[in-house]
Amino acid sequence: MTKIEAGIGINRRYLHDEVAERMRELIQTGELEPKARINEGELTERFGISRTPLREAIKILATEGLLELLPNRGARVASISEAEIEEMIEVIAGLEATACDIACRRIGQDEVVAIEDKHASMIAAWKAREEVEYFRLNREIHEAIMSASRNATLQSIYDSLSGRTQRSRYRAHQTDEQWAQAVEEHEGLMDRLRARDGEGLAKRMREHIRGKKPVIVANYGDQDSEQHEGV
Repeated sequence: MTKIEAGIGINRRYLHDEVAERMRELIQTGELEPKARINEGELTERFGISRTPLREAIKILATEGLLELLPNRGARVASISEAEIEEMIEVIAGLEATACDIACRRIGQDEVVAIEDKHASMIAAWKAREEVEYFRLNREIHEAIMSASRNATLQSIYDSLSGRTQRSRYRAHQTDEQWAQAVEEHEGLMDRLRARDGEGLAKRMREHIRGKKPVIVANYGDQDSEQHEGV
């Protein structure tokens, strides 16, 4: 049971930062669905806080694009239009491709081994059809390669975008054929990483991420997002 599930109170100095982090988790894991209204009373009771830090956290998440502020009606989880998905995935593909190229020049063997271990566990999760575990490990592999680039500027830009797409990217339902294709592509990524082939890894990563766009759009694309503003 997580701290959020247990309803454990928050006791850090900057409450709004911790509250914002808890709410990000709720959004990215899908507990708070796109367009879901934020129930302030429920969340203040759940976190054991007053409304002030909660509202500060809501403002933070609104600036990140995770929440939408509704005039005189609180806030709701932001939806993502098909056009936004297309744009963000394209940028993320470029960022991760750049990270791959840099990482292959800087990554240590211990880091490669750690990523290989995650990859092996991901394959096992795929074979066992454990989707939650598979997607968690998949995300951690991508994040580990980004981290191995040791480029703080690149990481910061990546973090600011990936928060909005994380759930749709790593939890989108796939057919058996699409899932198998994704696993095969990850095998190719690992081959290039082991060889420290930055150019090859970057090319494969860009193609891998771009290839997920149809799956993400089919699961999470909101063609009529602007029409819902008055709901």
